[in-house]
Amino acid sequence: MRRWRQAKFPASSRHQAAAGSRAPRLCFPRGSGDMARRALKLASWTSMALAASGVYLYSNKYLDLNDFGAVRVGRAVATTAVISYDYLTSLRSVPYGSEEYLQLRSKKQNQGNAGLCQVEIKMSALLLVHLRSARRLCELCCANRGTFIKVGQHLGALDYLLPEEYTSTLKVLHSQAPQSSMQEVRQVIREDLGKEIHDLFMSFDDTPLGAASLAQVHKAMLHDGRTVAVKVQHPKVQAQSSKDILLMEVLVLAVKQLFPEFEFMWLVDEAKKNLPLELDFLNEGRNAEKVAQMLKHFDFLKVPQIYWELSTKRVLLMEFVDGGQVNDRDYMERNKIDVNEISRHLGKMYSEMIFVNGFVHCDPHPGNVLVRKCPGTGKVEIVLLDHGLYQVLTEEFRLDYCHLWQSLIWTDMKSVKKYSQRLGAGDLYPLFTCMLTARSWDSVNRGIGQTPVTATEDSEIRNNAANYLPQISHLLNLVPRQMLLIFKTNDLLRGIEAALGTRASATSFLNMSRCCIKALAAHKKKNTHSFFRRTQISFSEAFNLWQINLHELVLRVKGLRLASWVLALLCWLFPAPH
Repeated sequence: MRRWRQAKFPASSRHQAAAGSRAPRLCFPRGSGDMARRALKLASWTSMALAASGVYLYSNKYLDLNDFGAVRVGRAVATTAVISYDYLTSLRSVPYGSEEYLQLRSKKQNQGNAGLCQVEIKMSALLLVHLRSARRLCELCCANRGTFIKVGQHLGALDYLLPEEYTSTLKVLHSQAPQSSMQEVRQVIREDLGKEIHDLFMSFDDTPLGAASLAQVHKAMLHDGRTVAVKVQHPKVQAQSSKDILLMEVLVLAVKQLFPEFEFMWLVDEAKKNLPLELDFLNEGRNAEKVAQMLKHFDFLKVPQIYWELSTKRVLLMEFVDGGQVNDRDYMERNKIDVNEISRHLGKMYSEMIFVNGFVHCDPHPGNVLVRKCPGTGKVEIVLLDHGLYQVLTEEFRLDYCHLWQSLIWTDMKSVKKYSQRLGAGDLYPLFTCMLTARSWDSVNRGIGQTPVTATEDSEIRNNAANYLPQISHLLNLVPRQMLLIFKTNDLLRGIEAALGTRASATSFLNMSRCCIKALAAHKKKNTHSFFRRTQISFSEAFNLWQINLHELVLRVKGLRLASWVLALLCWLFPAPH
């Protein structure tokens, strides 16, 4: 472990990280087992008593135990207590994140299979408690639904922070969101639009096209023949959301008392701020129209049209657009869609949102990004759905972020440090840049645009991320709140690139660099009234873009030369039969 840490971080950051992780304990001291048992016993009896009051309601098919706050609270408290107690009792000999844990992990990685029986046993105990706890947390999210599933989905995207047992388990929440019954869908439409479904639609599919944590979408046809998608909010989410967030806040504070290194209040703060926006479908409709106008110069982007006359805060009517999920390679092969073209388009689109406009779609998981061939033109299109959550970047943040990425792409390490610190990273700037790029510190120093991502590097980063959990948690509390959703967006986009097999390409970095150049030039022009200075900035912008194009051309030529050499070698080794 010592060798990895020295290879990945410079001395100043390494000393800081070592000081920050000097025996951090994510568990009670050994003498506090009795307190943990009392806490678990109290939580268990409390949850049983709360749940017992509603047991008789099971016989009533119109009532759901989730309607009762006492049941939801009891379930959440009991699950939190059980997970905490499991960590307290299972890892007494190896406190997670402690110096002993780091040394054991280092020995396991550096010494092979020889003499590691005790290490293997202790590490297996750690992995098993992660897996058990992740499954319990996933079951809690599925049972309490709504806000819990939304937060669970966010946790499932934190590959840079949580152990793999958590992220792989919680990722299923994207495809296992509960559905509302047709009775509930009719009720929401009746309350919000004042009419029955058959009065509004010629046809309405009872089976939803998809269900998410907050809503589900049905295909329908209007009386004028237009095919539409009807997004209907789950009826109880609005009423339960504020109470759920308060409950999470209390539980996170309680867990932090038990585990001082547990720094997840930022996640609750984000949910508190963003959930009301996501629950307002009129806000989602406005976001959809804004991004469609903002990126109208991209002919490959399709944003479904909003039908305002039949839209409310809980019902959103939009143009129906079909397609395959952006990570579905089989769909693309069947429809002769080039995955590299899709990856390039996606990079251009998000680079423009982040660096040029500062208005960022923050939920690009595969269910919200479709691909298709346009029925009219046959051109490949990316269909962007679910516009409930956008991050609006301040100008100062956006420009600092532009400068940071420019510095990363051109390997200007002095500027990397400067702009990382301006964005709140402090002395943890090496860790910050590794999280931002999902590359090792060695790769950042060599140039992220020069060296492709390898499976070994990806695996190494994932395996070692857990060793820096205290520093990562501390960093996430330091950076501006805007950065948190940027981290989430970056992770989801990298997941798509990994599924498409295009992550090793340098094209995405080049597109980002182009957008950074344009954004910084536009800012400079806006702040000068001199015609000569504006002309100078325009020439500088054109020259920098020309450099990027030349660099891309060189990379393509190198790729073609390599391909021709490989082809020639294969022909020489395996000549065609005469």
